[in-house]
Amino acid sequence: MRQGPLAGRYPAVAAMVTFALIPYLALSAALDPLVPIISEQLHMSNQTMSLSSGLGNAAYAVGTVLAVQFAQHLPQRRMLVVYAVLLVVGSVLAAAAHNAPMYICGHVLQGLTTSMLLIAAAPPLTIGYPRDRLRQTAVIMNMCVFGAVALGPFIGGVQAAAHEWRPLFWIVAAIALMALVLAALTFDDAPPADRDAPRDLWAIGLALVGCSAAFIGASQLTSHGFGDIAVSAPMLSGLALIVVLIVYQFRARRPLLTIRSVLTSSIPVAGVGVALFAAAASVAATALTANVLMQTYSPVRVGALYLPELGGAVVMAIVFGRVITRQAMHYLPLVGMALLAAGIVAFRIGLPSSQPLALLGSALTGLALGATVAPALFVAGFSLQSNSLQRVFAIVELLRAVAAFMVAPVLAHFAATASTDLTSGTGDALWIGFGLAIGGAAFGVTIYALSGARPQRPDLDRFLGGESPAWYSPPLLARIRSGLPSPAAVAENAPSYPTSNHRDAPAPVGPVLFAYDGSELAAHAIAQAATQLGPRRDALVVCVWQPVDVGFTPTDGKQFDADQATEVRRAAERTAAHGATLAYDAGFRARSIAVEAAPTWQGIVQTAVTHDASLIVLGPHRRSGLLGHLQGSVAAAVVAHCSAPVLIVPQQAEIPRAAQAFPTTEAAAR
Repeated sequence: MRQGPLAGRYPAVAAMVTFALIPYLALSAALDPLVPIISEQLHMSNQTMSLSSGLGNAAYAVGTVLAVQFAQHLPQRRMLVVYAVLLVVGSVLAAAAHNAPMYICGHVLQGLTTSMLLIAAAPPLTIGYPRDRLRQTAVIMNMCVFGAVALGPFIGGVQAAAHEWRPLFWIVAAIALMALVLAALTFDDAPPADRDAPRDLWAIGLALVGCSAAFIGASQLTSHGFGDIAVSAPMLSGLALIVVLIVYQFRARRPLLTIRSVLTSSIPVAGVGVALFAAAASVAATALTANVLMQTYSPVRVGALYLPELGGAVVMAIVFGRVITRQAMHYLPLVGMALLAAGIVAFRIGLPSSQPLALLGSALTGLALGATVAPALFVAGFSLQSNSLQRVFAIVELLRAVAAFMVAPVLAHFAATASTDLTSGTGDALWIGFGLAIGGAAFGVTIYALSGARPQRPDLDRFLGGESPAWYSPPLLARIRSGLPSPAAVAENAPSYPTSNHRDAPAPVGPVLFAYDGSELAAHAIAQAATQLGPRRDALVVCVWQPVDVGFTPTDGKQFDADQATEVRRAAERTAAHGATLAYDAGFRARSIAVEAAPTWQGIVQTAVTHDASLIVLGPHRRSGLLGHLQGSVAAAVVAHCSAPVLIVPQQAEIPRAAQAFPTTEAAAR
């Protein structure tokens, strides 16, 4: 499929990820004050509304597993576009709903596709660009998840004050549509990660049944007690199936999720554990106190009291971006747990209606969320090789969804039934949240101490290159377990591949630069250029590549992991060497080079400048139809940004002897 005009451009891809994640996450946080209005207009009971939220959250959890499975066997960027289409469909269904089934279907589809978009889009944004972009990615990921959640209560309050709900849902649908447009404009086809990977229907089935049962059971707490079989049977059996899923994946020879790698290494266990404790404790700090404040203040006022949470999340997202390349990154989740505990205490003291303490608690909670979940996720991801990042994200989001979305109804039920009034019950629930925050911090510190782990500065070059983890993570509990081998950091020295065909001494002028992507069009351009240029000219064949999106077609047909930069680079070197062979056979003194760059045209232009190319030869892909007009041309971008002459060889067209090299954009074939 053709490349989009914004393919490989970081700002556009980052905007696409932002617009893809915001709708469902912000909407979920905005729903509470809208429940009575939606229930009245769609003739739904409170129990049915709770069930719709539970099913949406279950779909979000299951989507993480489905996205990993699809990524193994289906073209990843094409699936990302499919997910974006389904997100738009779900958002429109929910906004236009005339009855409960239509609304529930739309909301479930929103939850499912949001997590699939997260798993499909976030890892390429993290490892598919140079390391200087990683700071920005850290800020974006933090803001997408927690900035949207922090803004939700205020947006929901404003909408509830107008006694409407559809305008907000249509805005969400418009944002989803923007994500779809950007997914098309940034499209850059990428092959499946591993076509030989097993199709793990057991893992998908366990995730589907387990999450659905657990969330359905928790949602029944709106109208039932803990002892009611309608709650206990599905909730406990669902949680048991999730445990079975984890054990099954841990023991599997070729697992879908990298459970074994995560749960046997100390730093990932500490990171995932802190993320889960933080997700569960933060529920007590926000949702429960909001229920109490709603007894005194209007929805708009309550939403305004939570705006400092957004400010705190923004501040900590920036801090995270600053420390992600430093040793201090290890300490950030611990600081976040302390801030979360302080925020919960502020909320508890401020019950039932202290506005200053509510504002303070909100700000502290925002800082805490920005410092815990996303940093802990990256701490875990950096402990494994970069090609595992997608699966690590999936594990963390699956478990985080279970921890956060299931704890919310459980603590809400406890607050409503544990005491004679809601304020007292909420106070007790807040102390439970405080205990979770302290327990999470103690858990992380204990794992580090008993495993011999120490804070380290991440080696991002080796990590992003797919050569090794960003730091060494000792085996879990290495200091108290006997019989463990001496741990050593994983480091692979990649063998070199012969990619050059040097012949005679270089000519006085710069070489002819052939942009070769393994396609027949690129090979045709080499053959046709040989008929126009003098014999024995020096030539440099360049193959531009990127992790995940790849950017070329391997000529040897060998399978490789598109997520692992080292394997992609080697395949690009072999492809460039094949192009150099074609150029040599056509009469050029050819050598080859593989260059990592995004977008592709930048790699071509940079190589031409570095090697002082006298001419650039391109064989552009033909573009037609509406999508062809929307998509960009690598040839046009090269011509527009390079001072060297550019020779465009049209598709399957013979070049007359009088052909010239055109240095203007009018020469580009589309």
